[in-house]
Amino acid sequence: MTDPLTPVLTRRWSSPRSWTLQTYAELEGYTALRTALAAEPDQLIELVKASGLRGRGGAGFPTGMKWGFIPQAAPGQLSGPAAKPKYLVVNADEGEPGTCKDIPLMMTDPHSLIEGAIITSYAIRASFCAIYVRGEALHCIRRLQHAVNEARAAGYLGTDILGSGFDLEIVVHAGAGAYICGEETALLDSLEGRRGQPRLKPPFPATSGLYASPTVVNNVETIATIPFIVNGGSDWFRSMGREKSPGPKIFSLSGHVERPGQYEVPMGTTLGQLLELAGGMKDGIPLKFWTPGGSSTPLLTAEHLDVPLDFEGAVEAGTILGTTAVQVFNETVSVPWAVMKWTEFYKHESCGKCTPCREGTYWLEQVLHRMVAGRGTPEDVDTLLDVCDNILGRSFCALADGAVSPITSGIKHFRQEFLDLCAAQPGGGPSPDPQLAGALR
Repeated sequence: MTDPLTPVLTRRWSSPRSWTLQTYAELEGYTALRTALAAEPDQLIELVKASGLRGRGGAGFPTGMKWGFIPQAAPGQLSGPAAKPKYLVVNADEGEPGTCKDIPLMMTDPHSLIEGAIITSYAIRASFCAIYVRGEALHCIRRLQHAVNEARAAGYLGTDILGSGFDLEIVVHAGAGAYICGEETALLDSLEGRRGQPRLKPPFPATSGLYASPTVVNNVETIATIPFIVNGGSDWFRSMGREKSPGPKIFSLSGHVERPGQYEVPMGTTLGQLLELAGGMKDGIPLKFWTPGGSSTPLLTAEHLDVPLDFEGAVEAGTILGTTAVQVFNETVSVPWAVMKWTEFYKHESCGKCTPCREGTYWLEQVLHRMVAGRGTPEDVDTLLDVCDNILGRSFCALADGAVSPITSGIKHFRQEFLDLCAAQPGGGPSPDPQLAGALR
């Protein structure tokens, strides 16, 4: 049996009324904040750098390095980016298909996010923080707002926090339900009251973010990890996970497993170990394919059970770690059908700003619909790959790249399954599978 990790991020989840300030305070809540306020901001940045914490939102960029990019004004400096206000924006717009770790974290332990946001703001010298929550997560928004109100009433927010002279306000902002706003610059545009669309970079948010001022944008899980690093230290944090990807991580297991849910394990844990923790494949039907980090990550097969799920291990296997939304599919699932459903999502969520993404996802959807309905041709497989090649890397943000990942990886591992849908039949194609054809209606 795989040894489960002693809970870190999820340690309070099963406590009675875990979302309240009272429960949080009973379980070491806000002790890290007192430690942080007694240190210099730059000391906190160095601590996070030493811990090796990498962004938990998908990109895996070193968190301490991102904080260090924020320009700080020299004494007497009154102009330039360094002299502008600094902002922290927490990306809680969880919309990746299969990803469901941030909402339960905010629902069960919102104060860990708030304490992490206060420490981060102090480290980058920001006096304003916005938590951008996906608009459909209404209960989460209410619970988070209640926690912010509790923290303010207790003196952890507002002016002169705990007598330190540090001021901070946190605003919980409800988004409008656009997947594109999970991209940091589209999120910033939305916060500023504009339509959520990605910006051309550079300039990067570190120098020209919210209101054209230096801004750190971090994921919920990243920020919620900060208080544990402050209390435990960088060496403790590095004792978990792997050298280049240390620490614990929440994996969202969904699909054909006996016990789907959230599993906190060290970085580098394999799918085989996760399946063991989750009770194995549902009904004993063998694994066929899976995604390591949501639908935007290239899918893997049963041959990849022992791939270490960290940033380097995933890349070596030909995929990326993404948001660690592990979607598991057994042998009853058609790969072309699953790919088609994901493509429908990306076509619908494309903001339309970039032509390759706007037009390309439309045509990918049309071709896949035709193939799954039994009206495709063998040439359609090459057409799909050609369109994907003309989309990949040609848009402002990663939505376009994510849209082509399931298609190219699906054809790579299951090409014959796509070709079988296009076998030459009288009348221009095979008879559609009744189950698949029903899914199209």
